[in-house]
Amino acid sequence: MRFAINAPINPSSFGQVSTAILRVLHKRELGPPLFPAGGSISLEHQNRSAEFESWIESCVKKAFLHDRKNPCLKIWHLSGSLLSFSEKQTLLTFHETDSLTDQEVNVIKNNRTLVTNKYTAEVFKSFGVDAEVVPLGFDVNSFQIINKKYFNDDRIVFNLCGKFEKRKHHKKIIQSWAKKYGNNKKYYLQCCIYNNFFSEEENAELFKWTLENKDFFNIHFVGYIPSNKDYNDFLNSSDIIIGMSGGEGWGLPEFQSTALGKHAIILNAHGYKEWADETNSVLVEPKGTIDSHDGKFFKQGELFNQGNFFDWEEDDFLDACDRAIKRCETEPINEYGIQLQRNFTYEKTLDELLDKL
Repeated sequence: MRFAINAPINPSSFGQVSTAILRVLHKRELGPPLFPAGGSISLEHQNRSAEFESWIESCVKKAFLHDRKNPCLKIWHLSGSLLSFSEKQTLLTFHETDSLTDQEVNVIKNNRTLVTNKYTAEVFKSFGVDAEVVPLGFDVNSFQIINKKYFNDDRIVFNLCGKFEKRKHHKKIIQSWAKKYGNNKKYYLQCCIYNNFFSEEENAELFKWTLENKDFFNIHFVGYIPSNKDYNDFLNSSDIIIGMSGGEGWGLPEFQSTALGKHAIILNAHGYKEWADETNSVLVEPKGTIDSHDGKFFKQGELFNQGNFFDWEEDDFLDACDRAIKRCETEPINEYGIQLQRNFTYEKTLDELLDKL
């Protein structure tokens, strides 16, 4: 089958997913015409491969000979997805809120639209549009288990990941954790929440604001991590991953960490439900919602990204922290989490995508 791909190749979540799918295509010796979203390619963050990068270049060159009658897989936000390189465009997208605008409904109608979780598909259906579900996979090129001891004591290390956003509840998580475990040498919290849409100074101010200018020796904010190799090392350094975001298409950092054998505290909602269950995670039930507007990524009254995110109670989260600690003390390695590597692969993801083109 002849088809093309229009997708970002960069360090973003969309870029990571796109590159993982492209690597499987390369492995299968398929070479579709490739239109890089944004017009540029950035693989500096990836584990480099001259052969793969040469293959990418050859696919980009083929784009000039693409026939619009052939189908195209687009991996992108709903905003911007009326633009197409094919009369038969299939869109794989993420969506984080519980609502759709008229503009988003129109985009979905004008594509064969795929999403990564059942919750989003149900949101779309409630607005009169359909989407099929294609689960994501474990990125074997970027993430591997590292068997080494990172600290010289018996501390239990919690990781919090993802760029600083209102929807991810970072401030609430950190403040709640600090109330119970702050300045307790048995527990450490590592926050890899640097937001590269902000300056160094803005990130530093956000971190101070989050802690209300208080000092905790066991809460550490990590700067921007430029490579997947270093990020993989960071994920391996923890015992417990925290995933309490109010809206996710999948929850990539939490998923990768759990699949690396880390214990997990996961909000039982939205995209997390596709892979997190009571065997591989300590689940927290959501309580209510919050408005999505944050003035930066979700702006009130705009044509896209309106609606609400899930919320949760502090006591429920802290109870889950205690339960995760007990799991960690009993079984340091989350074997049920490691099973995710076998259950969710990008080989399976690609098979489903090709079946739907």
